[in-house]
Amino acid sequence: MGRILVGIGGWTYAPWRGVFYPADLPQKRELEFASRRVTSIEINGTFYGAQKPESFRRWASEAPDGFVFSVKGPRFATHRRELGEAGPSIERFFQSGVAELGEKLGPVLWQFPPTTKFDEARFAAFLELLPRSADGRPVRHVVEVRHASFADPAFAALLRRHSVALARVDAADSPVPPAETADFTYARLKRAAADIPTGYAPPALAEWMERVRGWARQGDCFLYFINGAKERAPAAAMAFIAGLAG
Repeated sequence: MGRILVGIGGWTYAPWRGVFYPADLPQKRELEFASRRVTSIEINGTFYGAQKPESFRRWASEAPDGFVFSVKGPRFATHRRELGEAGPSIERFFQSGVAELGEKLGPVLWQFPPTTKFDEARFAAFLELLPRSADGRPVRHVVEVRHASFADPAFAALLRRHSVALARVDAADSPVPPAETADFTYARLKRAAADIPTGYAPPALAEWMERVRGWARQGDCFLYFINGAKERAPAAAMAFIAGLAG
C-alpha cells in the first residue's frame, strides 16, 4: 500500500482566519497549525514567482515529521508556446532551493493554461527537460492540462514513457479523462460548495475515499481540495482524513 496524503492548496488565505485558524493565531504560525491538521499542502506561491532556499528550509522545519509538500512549478515554464524552450525557467526553479524541503518534498505539479493544446512534439520536448532528481533527491512530476485536445491516447502514452502522472481533476469543465501514467496518483478536487460544512457532502467524500483506497494499492496518493468554495477546503481535508482513519 502506498501512502495517502490529503491536504489543501497553500496556507495563507484570509477567510480561514477565525474559522480554520484561531482568531488569535499569529499569521507566522499558520503553516505550523495547518500542517498538524492535514498531511500535505500544495505550495502555490512558487507558481507566481521564485522563492528563496531559506523559505523552503523554514517551511520544512515548521511542518511535522511525515508531512509532505507538493510544489507547483512556475508559470514561466508552462505558459509559453514553445514548451521546449522552458529549460532556463525549470533550472531556475530547481536552483531556488526546492530540495531544501528534504524528505518532505513531494511531487512537482506543472499546470498548463486552458489555451494550451496537445502537440506531441512540443510536449515531449517539455517532458525531456524535467529533472529526475534535485540535489540527489528523487523528484516526481505531475501535469494538469485543461484543453480537450489532450483527450488523446497519444498524450497518455507520452506521459507513461516519462513516468509523469496526469492530475485527476474533479471539476465541471475538466475535458481530459483520467489515465494511470505513473506509479503514484495526484488528484485536485474543485467542487467544494459553500453551503456544505465539509465542502463535499459526506456521500461524495465517501466515494472519493473508496477511489483513493484503490489507488493506494498501486502507489502513493496525493489529494488536495482546491478552489470551489475554498473557505471549506480545510474542513473537507480534515473530514477526509478522519474518514480514512475510521
